Amino acid sequence: MTGPTDIRQAVTDGQWANARLIWDYHQMRHELRPADVAIGLGSHDLGVATTTAELYRAGLFPALVFTGGNSPTTAARFPRGEAVHYREHALTLSVPDKAILLEPRAGNTGHNITYSRQVLADAGISPASVLLVSKPYMERRSYATARKLWPEVDVRCASERLELDDYVKSIGDERLVLDMLVGDLQRVIEYPKLGFAIEQDVPEDVRAAYEDLLTAGFTSRLITP
Repeated sequence: MTGPTDIRQAVTDGQWANARLIWDYHQMRHELRPADVAIGLGSHDLGVATTTAELYRAGLFPALVFTGGNSPTTAARFPRGEAVHYREHALTLSVPDKAILLEPRAGNTGHNITYSRQVLADAGISPASVLLVSKPYMERRSYATARKLWPEVDVRCASERLELDDYVKSIGDERLVLDMLVGDLQRVIEYPKLGFAIEQDVPEDVRAAYEDLLTAGFTSRLITP
């Protein structure tokens, strides 16, 4: 059995503490309540589809959209596209096909929101409330993007309920996970300047943790602002 010290062998205790601060910041911890529709945001993480299916079966929404095409990080894992594989997985978890709408083109979070909105409109659905289901560390960024691009709807976020240690175990690469945490926080900071998302407060301790991890070289998921 693998323990926390085994999965953290390439990461120092200080870096792990910084990662935990950022992990906690990324999660909105919204109280879940019924919504008109859910949107499962495509990624490398099949847990998004699993969580969306669980919330559907819990009766939180009557319809859902799976959105996502392919990216360099998902093409091998989901060769038919993220949304297509998510749908197939949800069907095995007893979500009826009639409840699922498919958006197979999106290549980024802005596209996820914009294209899903169009798919819903084409189906005659004009939601007043939307539940976004994402990777755990993508909640804040997806929320900020939706609030910018779809301000008239009530947006709440959900993700698979995992602690950081467990998420690292599921991915199998602790340095990659820290790179992703840092990359998403960079987007939270920079995207409002580019008009992609609303501005959000970043506490001083979270920003300091981010700077420390940047200095330590956790930079493979950064964008050029």
